[in-house]
Amino acid sequence: MESASEMVAFPLLTTPIESNYRACTIPYRFPSDNPRKPTPTELSWIDLFYNSTPSFKKRAESDASVADAPARAEKFAQRYTEILEDLKKDPESHGGPPDCILLCRLREQVLRELGFQDIFKKVKDEENAKAISLFENVVDLNDAIEDEVKRVENLIRGIFAGNIFDLGSAQLAEVFSKDGMSFLASCQNLVPRPWVIDDLDAFKLKWTKKSWKKRVTPAWDTGLLSLCSMQLVLRVVLAANDLPSINDVTYTELIEIISRLKDKNGQLKGVDTSKLLIANSGNDLPVIDLSRVSQELAHLASDADLVILEGMGRGIETNLYAQFKCDSLKIGMVKHPEVAQFLGGRLYDCVFKYNEVLLS
Repeated sequence: MESASEMVAFPLLTTPIESNYRACTIPYRFPSDNPRKPTPTELSWIDLFYNSTPSFKKRAESDASVADAPARAEKFAQRYTEILEDLKKDPESHGGPPDCILLCRLREQVLRELGFQDIFKKVKDEENAKAISLFENVVDLNDAIEDEVKRVENLIRGIFAGNIFDLGSAQLAEVFSKDGMSFLASCQNLVPRPWVIDDLDAFKLKWTKKSWKKRVTPAWDTGLLSLCSMQLVLRVVLAANDLPSINDVTYTELIEIISRLKDKNGQLKGVDTSKLLIANSGNDLPVIDLSRVSQELAHLASDADLVILEGMGRGIETNLYAQFKCDSLKIGMVKHPEVAQFLGGRLYDCVFKYNEVLLS
């Protein structure tokens, strides 16, 4: 499932891997819970993945790269549903107890066993082309904002607008299939501040001090790349998945995207890209366990001053409370009701969690 090379712990984690680090944010069960009986939280998450299975089946049916795709898609839905039912009866079956990482991994495993490598490739290619066409205009609009603090907030709103494109969410998959998604409209229609977790003002204050030299972030969307392009006087590392998972970008795709965005001089909107590095995270899921990343990412991130985890899967459902040796930023939109309930927020609420490390 993961990269063939040996995986290592992310070097900037403060929490000792062997004792306290837990990738999953939500506590699915406690030591006092019956190991043979699923908890209410586990059952709600099993149902969440059950409800998204029809949209995955539909994508798999239309995968032209797989022979007999409709029949194989039906087998996928049957097998994965059977696994979910097994977990309801016995939470320790299939490597449980279940959490968002295990449920994602089992889904990807069934898809790949049936020959489906990237069922979202067609829609990813289409949406990446749209995002690439928007990039220059988005950067120009941000450049036109004279107040640097307001410019940063506008860029952050762009990240949220890009993050709403999530076909792992049953509700958003249905909306996308009917009406598509507009980046600019999404920027304008964000849930108003204050968000469920909102440290934006503290971040903007730190931003104006320009005290970071190197940043690491695993993501690609128009808004985030616009933010990165403003900071290429620094060193920026973009990390992406090793293998496809839902509509998340992969390492090879990200290399191609950056190449298409560069001008004939190899610059990004006139900015030198020699300090923009692209890394393979070694991950193959829409969530991430930072106790297992690629050696490449660990090496490039070892001296970073700021770590950005972008997206609901990597920055909210996993790692929301992860502590780092440097400043960190978790950005994502809440797209599952179960997550909104846990955080005490609203569906489509925004999370902007900034932790500054004060050096003595």
